[in-house]
Amino acid sequence: MTVFKEGDTGGEVTSFFYYLFTDDAKHLVPNKMRDFFCTINLDQEEVFRTQVVEKSLSPYFGEEFYFEIPRTFQWLSFYIYDKSVLQKDLRVGKVAIKKEDLCNYTGKENWFMLQPVDSNSEVQGKVHLELKLNELITDNGSVCQQLVVHIKECHGLPLINGQNCDPYATVSLVGPSRNDQKKTKVKKKTSNPQFNETFYFEVTRSSSYTKKSQFQVEEEDIEKLEVRVDLWNNGNLVQDIFLGEIKVPVKVLRNDSFQAWYLLQPRENGNKSSKTDDLGSLRLNICYTEDCVLPSEYYVSLRNLLLKSSDVQPISASAAYILCEVCRDKYDAVLPLVRLLLHHHKLVPFVAAVAELDLKDTQEANTVFRGNSLATRCVDEMMKIVGKHYLKVTLKAVIDEICESPKPCEIDPIKLREGDNAEINMENLRYYVDKVFREIVQSSISCPTLMCDVFYSLRHLAAKRFPNDPHVQYSAVSSFVFLRFFAVAVVSPHTFHLRPHHPDAQTSRTLTLISKAIQTLGSWGSLTKSKLSSFKETFMCEFFKTFQEDKFTESVKKFLDDVSSTESKEPSGLSEPVHLKEGEMYKRAQGRTRIGKKNFKKRWFCLTSREFTYHKQQDKEPIFTIPIKNILAVEKLDESSFNKKNMFQVLHGEKPLYIQANNCVEASEWIEALCRVTRCNQKRLSFYHPSAFLNGSWLCCKATVENTVGCARCTADVPADTQIEIDGDRETERIYSLFTINMSKLQKLEEACGSIAVYQGPRKEPDDYSNFTIEDSVATFHTLKQIIDIVEKLNESHEKYRKKRSSSAKYGSE
Repeated sequence: MTVFKEGDTGGEVTSFFYYLFTDDAKHLVPNKMRDFFCTINLDQEEVFRTQVVEKSLSPYFGEEFYFEIPRTFQWLSFYIYDKSVLQKDLRVGKVAIKKEDLCNYTGKENWFMLQPVDSNSEVQGKVHLELKLNELITDNGSVCQQLVVHIKECHGLPLINGQNCDPYATVSLVGPSRNDQKKTKVKKKTSNPQFNETFYFEVTRSSSYTKKSQFQVEEEDIEKLEVRVDLWNNGNLVQDIFLGEIKVPVKVLRNDSFQAWYLLQPRENGNKSSKTDDLGSLRLNICYTEDCVLPSEYYVSLRNLLLKSSDVQPISASAAYILCEVCRDKYDAVLPLVRLLLHHHKLVPFVAAVAELDLKDTQEANTVFRGNSLATRCVDEMMKIVGKHYLKVTLKAVIDEICESPKPCEIDPIKLREGDNAEINMENLRYYVDKVFREIVQSSISCPTLMCDVFYSLRHLAAKRFPNDPHVQYSAVSSFVFLRFFAVAVVSPHTFHLRPHHPDAQTSRTLTLISKAIQTLGSWGSLTKSKLSSFKETFMCEFFKTFQEDKFTESVKKFLDDVSSTESKEPSGLSEPVHLKEGEMYKRAQGRTRIGKKNFKKRWFCLTSREFTYHKQQDKEPIFTIPIKNILAVEKLDESSFNKKNMFQVLHGEKPLYIQANNCVEASEWIEALCRVTRCNQKRLSFYHPSAFLNGSWLCCKATVENTVGCARCTADVPADTQIEIDGDRETERIYSLFTINMSKLQKLEEACGSIAVYQGPRKEPDDYSNFTIEDSVATFHTLKQIIDIVEKLNESHEKYRKKRSSSAKYGSE
């Protein structure tokens, strides 16, 4: 799942944006088998890339990304690259979607034609302008119209070859027979240049007012003129690079002045190629919504209605259940619902209630919790949220061994390479499977209590539904913990942050085989029941003949007993440090170089539950360590400090550690991870310096004492839950939005309940509600009426905010 969040807090509202995508490409050029990968970009900043698909012209990536956007953006772009070993990777083409157009593609798959990558169309950032029309009286007494263009600043210009650019602007007044151009000074090494330059242009000549009122602008002149601002990167000895432009018709000014931010746009003729169909196409699945989060008091009624869902009889008449009924894709509803119920400690009874309803429709014990029902999806999301540390404690070490010291494990005779030994490969695979299996069945003490409570409920509900089947109490739990949790994490370690990068093709195949084995071993009783003949692959059947030992089934049984017990367990990860995040970033040198300047060096960073370290290379001994308990604050660092983007600072007992991440998403994730693990530190700071101490003073407050108290309040100085951080208002707003989108279905369901009550049964003519679950029409009707009333009141509050925002908006393109 790919979720992007963009925060824009101002006054009483915060906006969040979400996206979901998977991708796959076909008919790519060049017209021969190549190795391709795809990147996701916010404007021109790469934030994610897929694994490389080898030897293909129609690569299937099929990857899902979840991340939150920490800044504004204009374009969501996808670039297809042809991987090169010796030369620079070749950009085959791109798909660029305007932010405002994303809603047109939500909730469905779309094929997009790849467009050529042209430097004139690669733009990002915005420019702050003040435009004004003045009337001047000339020496002979006539009136002349003068245009004043004050170019104040730009923000968010792109990096050029990984470095801040040297921008300047040209300001032009353009018409059918004129092109008056002026130029600002060049600003060195910055993506946020401060120009503060004013330019004056003559709009109408005095002779044009001989027959008209001296204060009236001549219509034929004003209609044809426009202000154009072009941003450029100064190339010094090479050609200047176009960064974007904006155009403003002079006619919109009239006798008023405007001050606004304008988003930079590509040149209209920037993409000259007309043969775009030769580049191939890319399939994307994007889900987009926009939420405005109001102050908490607005959500009290809806939040309370949702939180009491587990107490409603029957559960199908509850607000939470109705939410999932009316949403076309249950996943849209499940994620915010689970997070909200988790936040308020109401998830376990709700899962138990919907699981019991699910079991009523289950006819065979061997199919318990195997579908994508509301119950199974709720448990899946719960495990992803609360089981992150558990996965790392259990699997990270063995996954690292498999990825870093891979042994050949292919046992499919068709896929064996020349020179491979099938027997040795089977021994290698058996070694890995044994090790992963052993780590899992010995991990019950680390299983989060919440997961254990849910498994306990599911186990006893299944045993109650099928009292004559002794195995169902175990299969009810194993279907989640082995099939939907551990097996998925093994096959996709990068998705669960067990590995920082995609494994290579051979390692991915090994992980897939291990995952298949873990799924089978976790199905307690499958080996003892001689179900080997049910394997789809003959080679897997042969492999599992070596596992027919009682110790495996007994180990699984004991593990499932432990994780579905309500006995208290030790907190996860106290005995061994939990690896939370790792990756490559740049840090500012702590000492001085020979020429007296501090430079930036690439280092491998690692965050565990005990310490934050950096290393010269991955797997090397740390060269600098900060114990987690010594971290006083983690905050962003102003770009002006070193003219570098995506920087943050870790404040500890010594001087601040300044770090630059590779992109805005990565920087945000590191800050969040570090804040989460340090928020309970007793000595956290309340104030910090948002800029660096350089040349004897702090750039932010100009204080000359290096250890002086900070000038800005820390963004997170209150201790919080280090395990799960959930914004309840944000999740409630998301649910309100879903109810709003599906209001027509709510009304149809309300009509259906009324129809059932009047006619003592469902009417057959309109089939609008045949897919809805209505066990108790009166209770369901009562809940629906409450939902609709609450949503209508929230609609009024949002409309008031929209009007307030609209009335305060200024002319511009942002």
